[in-house]
Amino acid sequence: MSKKIALVTGATGGIGFQVAKRLGEDGYTVVLNGIEDDKGAERVEELAALGIEAEYYGFDVTNDEAVTENVKAIGEKYGQIDAVINNAGGLGGRSPMEEMTTEFYRSVMALNLDSAFFVSRAAIPYLKKTTGGSIVNYTSNAAWNAGGPGAGIYGVSKAAVNTLTRALAKELAPAGIRVNAVSPGTIDTPFHAQIKATKPEVFASWKDSILLGRLGQPEEVASVVSFLVSEDASFITAETVQIGGGQALGI
Repeated sequence: MSKKIALVTGATGGIGFQVAKRLGEDGYTVVLNGIEDDKGAERVEELAALGIEAEYYGFDVTNDEAVTENVKAIGEKYGQIDAVINNAGGLGGRSPMEEMTTEFYRSVMALNLDSAFFVSRAAIPYLKKTTGGSIVNYTSNAAWNAGGPGAGIYGVSKAAVNTLTRALAKELAPAGIRVNAVSPGTIDTPFHAQIKATKPEVFASWKDSILLGRLGQPEEVASVVSFLVSEDASFITAETVQIGGGQALGI
């Protein structure tokens, strides 16, 4: 039996890298995607030192042609893709809608929604070549609470990812492909490094809105993704798992 192949987008740092590392530990050959080629090469070396088979493909997940070309190359090289982790995404900045430029609106939607759609669309033919293929998308509390100040369009993009997840799950179920989403809360990653350094009191206060009283760790997201793509989750599809220590309830 050939090794399973996992594609993780936005995998050169933060949560994405920990997901790639965990899937590698689970026995997958891991394909990391990113736009920082030097960092991608470093991450592959780190994984190789741990005995994990990995390679890096540098492409912009918001560019449909680049996505199609690269995912096809990955699929043709390995003959199949077993798991797709649409980790790439982000806030993209903040802007009130009244003042929002069309360019900003489109960039946030592209980063979060287009990327998940483009990668999933390109990977489906290769997911169909395996048994028990799986897609994991990333959503956010903002999909339900419409985001914080200036992050409304981020919330809109993530709400769309929720529906994309369910729509793909319905469409791909006959092929045995499961599609789920994770919704990480506030996770302690380099993403928050600036505010952690410049406003430590604000950073420290974030845990006050979390029932478990602490921030999450990237490994805690990775463990849930690992479960969702595994046989242990073989009867789970069209679901979203909150990974926020109860943050979604608020305090």
